[in-house]
Order: sequence, then C-alpha cells, then structure tokens
Amino acid sequence: MPWTVLFHEAAEAEFLALPEDVQARFERIRALIAALGLERVPATYARHLEDKLWEFRLKGKDGIARALYVTMSGQRIFVVRVFVKKTQKTPRREINLALERAKEIT
Repeated sequence: MPWTVLFHEAAEAEFLALPEDVQARFERIRALIAALGLERVPATYARHLEDKLWEFRLKGKDGIARALYVTMSGQRIFVVRVFVKKTQKTPRREINLALERAKEIT
C-alpha cells in the first residue's frame, strides 16, 4: 500500500502560497515517498522534531520552507503546517501551531 499525503485545510493554503520552486521540491519529496516509502527518504528531506511531529525540508532558489506533518495509520502523512523559514531553528510557535492542528485530525 503506497503512502498518501494529505493536507490540513489551512496548511494547503499555506503550501499554495509558497514559490513554485519550493512547491516543486515538495512534489519531488512526495515522489520519493511513493517510490521508496517514507522510512527510506533521506534525512536531508525529512527530520523528526518532537513527539509525533516531523518536518519536510523544502529548499529552492526563492527560499527555504518547512512542511510539518504527522503520520497516521494506513500509511497516511498529514501535513498540518507549512511556513517560510527565516531562522536556523524551527520557531516554537510554529511547532505549537502544528501540534494544535494535529490534535484536530487525530
């Protein structure tokens, strides 16, 4: 069974507001997940943050962004927050917002 990537309603709007090259990076990561499975995606693309929260690292010519996600049973990835990254460390408020949205879907 292949992995499915779903979006929280607000996260989808945030994703569509990203520059096209950053969106293309996400689509490349999505293709890697479909081909290899989430567990085999290199750490340069996905990293654990805390608890059940993970992040996809999106980088393009127009900037750097992060897509925070949780995994669910049935091989589903649920993206709960997408934002443009401006600091080296992921801001606490972004993590808290993602965790709140994750509670809505679980």
